[in-house]
Amino acid sequence: MNITIAENQMIELQKKIAVFFEGGETNHGFCPIKDILDRFGDKWSLLAILNLGYLGRTRFNELRKHIAGISQRMLTVTLRSLERDGLISRQVFAEVPPRVEYELTSLGAGLLLQIWNLAQWAAQSMDEILEARKRYDMAHAE
Repeated sequence: MNITIAENQMIELQKKIAVFFEGGETNHGFCPIKDILDRFGDKWSLLAILNLGYLGRTRFNELRKHIAGISQRMLTVTLRSLERDGLISRQVFAEVPPRVEYELTSLGAGLLLQIWNLAQWAAQSMDEILEARKRYDMAHAE
């Protein structure tokens, strides 16, 4: 029986994933996958990270201009959460009016790289995904 490189890679990946399920799927006191997906599943966090990656160190109002549709309150909440997670840093300057700047930390830059990898996969796979949706919709049309 011949195993292809892709099949071998899948077997190795399954071994790595198995670590998360040791002791049963529900026996995790803290599941890093669920925690991270819950944290970054909202569009605002990802957009803030992407924009900070693009803009670099940025003031609050400048960042808000680049994230269409976000309210001042939601941006404040999002930035506080990202700061709490260590993904961005916030620097306040003692000026009148006060100036506040945000930028990605090295941890945030690492996440940005992973987001970029996912975005590249999505762009490369989009035609195949659209075709699969079309086939599914045709097969399940009522």
